[in-house]
Amino acid sequence: MTTPQTPDGGRTPPARPAPDTPSAETRPTNRSITPAPLIEFCGEWHEVDPARPFTIGREADLVVDDNPFLHRRMLEIRQTAGVWLLYNIGSRLSVTVSDAGGRLQSWLAPGGRIPLVFGATTVVFSAGSTTYELSIRLPSPPFEESTPAAVADDGTTTIGAIAMTDSQRLLVIAMAEPMLRRDGTGVSEIPTNRQAADRLGWTITRFNRKPDNVCDKLDRIGVRGLRGGPRSYAMNRRARLVEHAIATRLVTRDDLPLLDLPHD
Repeated sequence: MTTPQTPDGGRTPPARPAPDTPSAETRPTNRSITPAPLIEFCGEWHEVDPARPFTIGREADLVVDDNPFLHRRMLEIRQTAGVWLLYNIGSRLSVTVSDAGGRLQSWLAPGGRIPLVFGATTVVFSAGSTTYELSIRLPSPPFEESTPAAVADDGTTTIGAIAMTDSQRLLVIAMAEPMLRRDGTGVSEIPTNRQAADRLGWTITRFNRKPDNVCDKLDRIGVRGLRGGPRSYAMNRRARLVEHAIATRLVTRDDLPLLDLPHD
Protein backbone atom coordinates (compact mmCIF):
# COMPACT_ATOMS: atom_id res chain seq x y z
CA MET A 1 0.00 0.00 0.00
CA THR A 2 1.47 3.38 -1.08
CA THR A 3 1.13 6.62 0.86
CA PRO A 4 -0.37 9.47 -1.20
CA GLN A 5 2.07 12.27 -1.90
CA THR A 6 1.79 15.95 -2.73
CA PRO A 7 3.05 17.31 -6.11
CA ASP A 8 6.31 18.41 -4.48
CA GLY A 9 6.97 14.86 -3.28
CA GLY A 10 5.86 15.30 0.32
CA ARG A 11 3.42 13.04 2.06
CA THR A 12 -0.21 14.08 2.46
CA PRO A 13 -0.90 15.11 6.06
CA PRO A 14 -3.61 13.08 7.86
CA ALA A 15 -7.15 14.48 7.65
CA ARG A 16 -8.32 16.47 10.66
CA PRO A 17 -11.86 17.25 11.74
CA ALA A 18 -13.25 20.64 10.88
CA PRO A 19 -12.85 23.22 13.69
CA ASP A 20 -16.59 23.32 14.35
CA THR A 21 -16.93 19.50 14.57
CA PRO A 22 -16.40 18.11 18.09
CA SER A 23 -14.16 15.10 18.32
CA ALA A 24 -15.21 11.92 20.14
CA GLU A 25 -13.24 13.04 23.20
CA THR A 26 -14.99 16.42 23.41
CA ARG A 27 -18.57 15.36 22.65
CA PRO A 28 -20.88 15.62 25.71
CA THR A 29 -21.91 12.29 27.17
CA ASN A 30 -24.90 11.54 29.42
CA ARG A 31 -25.89 15.18 29.38
CA SER A 32 -29.25 15.85 31.05
CA ILE A 33 -31.83 17.00 28.54
CA THR A 34 -34.49 17.50 31.21
CA PRO A 35 -33.62 19.14 34.57
CA ALA A 36 -33.11 16.58 37.33
CA PRO A 37 -36.02 15.93 39.69
CA LEU A 38 -36.06 16.72 43.41
CA ILE A 39 -37.37 14.28 46.00
CA GLU A 40 -39.04 15.35 49.25
CA PHE A 41 -39.25 12.91 52.13
CA CYS A 42 -39.99 13.83 55.76
CA GLY A 43 -39.38 17.50 54.97
CA GLU A 44 -35.92 16.93 53.48
CA TRP A 45 -35.02 17.48 49.84
CA HIS A 46 -32.76 15.21 47.80
CA GLU A 47 -31.44 16.05 44.35
CA VAL A 48 -31.01 13.37 41.71
CA ASP A 49 -27.65 13.16 39.97
CA PRO A 50 -28.31 12.94 36.20
CA ALA A 51 -25.09 10.95 35.72
CA ARG A 52 -26.26 7.87 37.64
CA PRO A 53 -29.42 6.14 38.91
CA PHE A 54 -30.88 7.36 42.22
CA THR A 55 -32.12 4.59 44.53
CA ILE A 56 -34.67 4.61 47.35
CA GLY A 57 -35.01 1.96 50.03
CA ARG A 58 -33.55 0.60 53.26
CA GLU A 59 -29.92 0.84 52.06
CA ALA A 60 -29.94 3.30 49.18
CA ASP A 61 -29.18 6.89 48.17
CA LEU A 62 -32.35 7.88 50.02
CA VAL A 63 -32.66 5.76 53.17
CA VAL A 64 -36.36 5.59 53.97
CA ASP A 65 -36.30 3.41 57.08
CA ASP A 66 -34.60 0.40 58.64
CA ASN A 67 -37.89 -1.50 58.39
CA PRO A 68 -36.94 -5.16 57.71
CA PHE A 69 -40.04 -5.54 55.51
CA LEU A 70 -38.67 -2.85 53.18
CA HIS A 71 -36.37 -3.74 50.30
CA ARG A 72 -32.77 -2.56 50.51
CA ARG A 73 -33.31 -0.92 47.14
CA MET A 74 -36.94 -0.62 46.20
CA LEU A 75 -37.20 2.32 43.79
CA GLU A 76 -34.86 3.78 41.22
CA ILE A 77 -35.00 7.03 39.27
CA ARG A 78 -32.96 7.46 36.12
CA GLN A 79 -33.08 9.26 32.82
CA THR A 80 -33.43 7.47 29.49
CA ALA A 81 -33.47 9.35 26.17
CA GLY A 82 -34.27 12.59 27.96
CA VAL A 83 -37.19 11.13 29.93
CA TRP A 84 -37.07 10.57 33.70
CA LEU A 85 -38.40 7.16 34.71
CA LEU A 86 -39.39 5.66 38.06
CA TYR A 87 -38.58 1.94 38.37
CA ASN A 88 -39.84 -0.52 40.97
CA ILE A 89 -36.73 -2.67 41.37
CA GLY A 90 -38.04 -4.58 44.39
CA SER A 91 -39.36 -8.12 44.27
CA ARG A 92 -42.44 -8.08 46.53
CA LEU A 93 -43.88 -4.62 47.22
CA SER A 94 -46.03 -2.58 44.87
CA VAL A 95 -46.17 1.21 44.75
CA THR A 96 -49.00 3.67 44.21
CA VAL A 97 -48.03 6.59 41.95
CA SER A 98 -50.30 9.57 41.30
CA ASP A 99 -50.27 13.19 40.23
CA ALA A 100 -50.39 15.88 42.92
CA GLY A 101 -54.17 16.24 42.65
CA GLY A 102 -54.81 12.51 42.86
CA ARG A 103 -56.72 12.49 39.57
CA LEU A 104 -54.41 10.03 37.81
CA GLN A 105 -53.11 6.91 39.51
CA SER A 106 -50.90 3.97 38.60
CA TRP A 107 -50.10 0.83 40.53
CA LEU A 108 -46.44 0.07 39.93
CA ALA A 109 -45.76 -3.62 40.46
CA PRO A 110 -42.27 -5.09 41.00
CA GLY A 111 -40.29 -4.88 37.78
CA GLY A 112 -42.47 -2.08 36.41
CA ARG A 113 -41.53 1.43 35.36
CA ILE A 114 -43.41 4.66 34.74
CA PRO A 115 -42.37 8.02 33.22
CA LEU A 116 -42.36 11.09 35.45
CA VAL A 117 -44.36 13.65 33.49
CA PHE A 118 -46.00 15.89 36.11
CA GLY A 119 -44.59 18.77 38.09
CA ALA A 120 -45.35 16.89 41.31
CA THR A 121 -45.77 13.13 41.63
CA THR A 122 -46.85 11.40 44.85
CA VAL A 123 -45.42 7.97 45.64
CA VAL A 124 -47.00 5.87 48.41
CA PHE A 125 -46.11 2.34 49.48
CA SER A 126 -46.41 0.09 52.51
CA ALA A 127 -43.97 -2.33 54.12
CA GLY A 128 -45.41 -4.35 56.95
CA SER A 129 -47.75 -2.14 58.95
CA THR A 130 -45.97 1.08 57.96
CA THR A 131 -46.95 3.35 55.08
CA TYR A 132 -44.48 5.72 53.42
CA GLU A 133 -45.09 8.73 51.22
CA LEU A 134 -42.66 10.83 49.22
CA SER A 135 -43.01 13.50 46.56
CA ILE A 136 -41.04 13.84 43.32
CA ARG A 137 -40.83 17.33 41.81
CA LEU A 138 -39.90 17.80 38.16
CA PRO A 139 -38.70 21.37 37.38
CA SER A 140 -39.76 21.27 33.71
CA PRO A 141 -42.64 18.80 33.42
CA PRO A 142 -43.78 17.82 29.92
CA PHE A 143 -47.45 17.84 31.01
CA GLU A 144 -49.52 20.42 32.84
CA GLU A 145 -52.30 19.48 35.23
CA SER A 146 -55.85 20.78 34.91
CA THR A 147 -58.53 20.90 37.59
CA PRO A 148 -61.78 19.12 36.69
CA ALA A 149 -65.15 20.54 37.58
CA ALA A 150 -66.76 19.35 40.81
CA VAL A 151 -69.54 16.78 40.54
CA ALA A 152 -72.53 16.90 42.83
CA ASP A 153 -74.40 13.83 43.98
CA ASP A 154 -77.43 13.55 46.24
CA GLY A 155 -77.56 11.03 49.05
CA THR A 156 -73.93 10.01 48.95
CA THR A 157 -70.60 11.77 48.83
CA THR A 158 -68.89 11.45 45.47
CA ILE A 159 -65.12 11.30 45.89
CA GLY A 160 -62.87 10.54 42.98
CA ALA A 161 -64.61 7.89 40.91
CA ILE A 162 -66.77 6.23 43.58
CA ALA A 163 -69.70 7.23 45.76
CA MET A 164 -69.41 6.36 49.45
CA THR A 165 -71.88 6.56 52.28
CA ASP A 166 -71.00 8.75 55.25
CA SER A 167 -70.06 5.74 57.38
CA GLN A 168 -67.82 4.34 54.65
CA ARG A 169 -66.08 7.68 54.32
CA LEU A 170 -65.55 7.86 58.09
CA LEU A 171 -64.01 4.40 58.02
CA VAL A 172 -61.47 5.45 55.38
CA ILE A 173 -60.63 8.65 57.27
CA ALA A 174 -60.06 6.71 60.50
CA MET A 175 -57.74 4.22 58.80
CA ALA A 176 -55.79 7.00 57.06
CA GLU A 177 -55.75 9.37 60.07
CA PRO A 178 -52.10 8.84 61.11
CA MET A 179 -50.96 9.47 57.54
CA LEU A 180 -53.15 12.54 57.19
CA ARG A 181 -51.89 14.10 60.43
CA ARG A 182 -48.21 14.00 59.51
CA ASP A 183 -46.63 17.22 58.28
CA GLY A 184 -45.72 16.82 54.64
CA THR A 185 -44.49 13.52 53.31
CA GLY A 186 -43.30 10.89 55.70
CA VAL A 187 -44.06 7.68 57.57
CA SER A 188 -47.02 6.51 59.62
CA GLU A 189 -48.43 3.34 61.12
CA ILE A 190 -51.74 2.01 59.83
CA PRO A 191 -54.16 1.59 62.76
CA THR A 192 -55.58 -1.83 63.50
CA ASN A 193 -59.28 -2.48 63.01
CA ARG A 194 -59.76 -2.27 66.79
CA GLN A 195 -57.99 1.09 67.02
CA ALA A 196 -59.98 2.54 64.14
CA ALA A 197 -63.25 1.22 65.56
CA ASP A 198 -62.49 2.75 68.96
CA ARG A 199 -61.69 6.07 67.27
CA LEU A 200 -65.15 6.10 65.70
CA GLY A 201 -66.94 4.75 68.77
CA TRP A 202 -68.12 1.68 66.82
CA THR A 203 -68.19 -1.92 67.86
CA ILE A 204 -65.55 -4.06 66.20
CA THR A 205 -68.34 -6.14 64.61
CA ARG A 206 -69.81 -3.09 62.92
CA PHE A 207 -66.41 -1.91 61.77
CA ASN A 208 -65.37 -5.25 60.30
CA ARG A 209 -68.40 -5.33 57.98
CA LYS A 210 -67.54 -2.08 56.22
CA PRO A 211 -63.99 -2.40 54.81
CA ASP A 212 -65.08 -5.22 52.51
CA ASN A 213 -67.82 -3.00 51.05
CA VAL A 214 -65.36 -0.16 50.38
CA CYS A 215 -62.79 -2.53 48.88
CA ASP A 216 -65.44 -4.09 46.64
CA LYS A 217 -66.47 -0.66 45.34
CA LEU A 218 -62.89 0.26 44.54
CA ASP A 219 -62.19 -3.12 42.98
CA ARG A 220 -65.16 -2.69 40.63
CA ILE A 221 -63.69 0.51 39.20
CA GLY A 222 -60.33 -1.14 38.60
CA VAL A 223 -58.29 -0.37 41.73
CA ARG A 224 -55.85 -3.26 42.04
CA GLY A 225 -54.64 -5.04 45.15
CA LEU A 226 -57.93 -5.02 47.09
CA ARG A 227 -59.08 -8.57 46.39
CA GLY A 228 -58.02 -11.49 48.55
CA GLY A 229 -59.01 -13.84 51.29
CA PRO A 230 -59.28 -13.16 55.02
CA ARG A 231 -55.58 -13.75 55.60
CA SER A 232 -54.46 -11.23 53.01
CA TYR A 233 -56.97 -8.62 54.17
CA ALA A 234 -55.55 -8.30 57.67
CA MET A 235 -52.48 -6.45 56.42
CA ASN A 236 -52.23 -6.12 52.66
CA ARG A 237 -55.74 -4.91 51.90
CA ARG A 238 -55.75 -2.34 54.69
CA ALA A 239 -52.38 -1.02 53.55
CA ARG A 240 -53.51 -0.91 49.92
CA LEU A 241 -56.74 0.91 50.88
CA VAL A 242 -54.78 3.57 52.77
CA GLU A 243 -52.29 3.92 49.89
CA HIS A 244 -55.10 4.50 47.42
CA ALA A 245 -56.96 6.91 49.69
CA ILE A 246 -53.85 9.05 50.23
CA ALA A 247 -52.49 8.96 46.69
CA THR A 248 -55.80 9.81 45.01
CA ARG A 249 -56.98 12.30 47.67
CA LEU A 250 -59.94 10.09 48.38
CA VAL A 251 -59.66 11.65 51.84
CA THR A 252 -57.58 14.66 52.85
CA ARG A 253 -56.44 16.41 55.99
CA ASP A 254 -59.49 18.66 55.74
CA ASP A 255 -61.68 15.64 56.50
CA LEU A 256 -60.12 14.96 59.91
CA PRO A 257 -62.59 17.14 61.90
CA LEU A 258 -65.33 14.72 60.84
CA LEU A 259 -63.85 12.13 63.21
CA ASP A 260 -64.61 14.35 66.21
CA LEU A 261 -68.26 14.90 65.35
CA PRO A 262 -70.88 12.76 67.14
CA HIS A 263 -71.68 9.59 65.20
CA ASP A 264 -74.77 7.45 65.53
